[in-house]
Amino acid sequence: APGWGRVGQASTDPLVFSCSPAVTSPCKILKCNSEFWAATSGSHHLGAEEAPEFCTALRAYAHCTRRTARTCRGDLAYHSAVHGIDDLMVQHNCSKDGPTSQPRLRTLPPGDSQERSDSPEICHYEKSFHKHSAAPNYTHCGLFGDPHLRTFTDTFQTCKVQGAWPLIDNNYLNVQVTNTPVLPGSSATATSKLTIIFKSFQECVDQKVYQAEMDELPAAFVDGSKNGGDKHGANSLKITEKVSGQHIEIQAKYIGTTIVVRQVGRYLTFAVRMPEEVVNAVEDRDSQGLYLCLRGCPLNQQIDFQAIRSAQATEGRARRKGPSLAAPPEAFTYETATAKCREKLPVEDLYFQSCVFDLLTTGDVNFMLAAYYAFEDVKMLHSNKDKLHLYERTRVLTPGNAAPTGTHPTLWVALLCLCWLCLL
Repeated sequence: APGWGRVGQASTDPLVFSCSPAVTSPCKILKCNSEFWAATSGSHHLGAEEAPEFCTALRAYAHCTRRTARTCRGDLAYHSAVHGIDDLMVQHNCSKDGPTSQPRLRTLPPGDSQERSDSPEICHYEKSFHKHSAAPNYTHCGLFGDPHLRTFTDTFQTCKVQGAWPLIDNNYLNVQVTNTPVLPGSSATATSKLTIIFKSFQECVDQKVYQAEMDELPAAFVDGSKNGGDKHGANSLKITEKVSGQHIEIQAKYIGTTIVVRQVGRYLTFAVRMPEEVVNAVEDRDSQGLYLCLRGCPLNQQIDFQAIRSAQATEGRARRKGPSLAAPPEAFTYETATAKCREKLPVEDLYFQSCVFDLLTTGDVNFMLAAYYAFEDVKMLHSNKDKLHLYERTRVLTPGNAAPTGTHPTLWVALLCLCWLCLL
């Protein structure tokens, strides 16, 4: 669309992140990012005669990434940094050979950009891109619990997706989640780490990285800033802490996007509101197959309630539990789980079903709160209030394996419960 520029940095290949195992060694890329940011604070305002200073810092940045490369395979922030360095080398005509510098401490001039409000119009999506047209069509994606995914197309899935997976990967930002087992020996997982990369965009924002982990929900980007950096439109990207250590909100007005991240119990939840044009702004649509918020989970990672019933009939065991799996720390019955979930979720939709399912498989009451807050975020972020509640849809089955249509959603939860109780 006219007036809507692309990010200057190369798009990162999502296959790099999703197919690699989770990294257990310490990746130091965030330290490299912070050092480069400190060393080049305000450098985009430098005149041509000062460009060598920027190139020197950029070479130091590249050297830092090479030192940590072995421990950063599969890390979204690392691969984004490597691509960003190559782009900056070309943009500033920097030679890869030459001196490197040690990072200097960042000094903030009076009236730092953290307080700047004179953002250019292009840094406000609704004002610039849709100035003379209809309001943008916003979409929503959310991930919570064990884990349950609501895609931009309002498809609701329960998935395995253990390890690192890309939720969003477009021209403007990348989001990657890491899911880890909830209980020893279980394939039930929940989100333990989240990385969001906002790519540099015109005069609006510098590249910014946000990272959260279990028991660490920062109210700032990894470089310590709370907005988009030193550009004139810096305040078009801002982090706001709603509840200390439990709830943050990121407003990216330059792309019309709102992100909500929560820590509920030990695990993280993610929700986003994003214009369709931003959702679909991808370099190569064919390479977006593992972009979960857009395409959903791969078929071999999806869990279906009807598969539970099939497993019960053929194998006599629950969907995700093997015979050797230890019982959850607090055993909920179907009756106690449904009663608990009704305290916060009175409508028996898929959020209610997810709540019951998670209580039965984990025994952790915090998963009830995760489902509740996920639905609260939907109410805040979804643009179509008629689509807030989702209900189980009957799968298209092959002949001879058909299921009755119009089955009440509660029945699927009951079937799940019966499967689980068979193990007791």
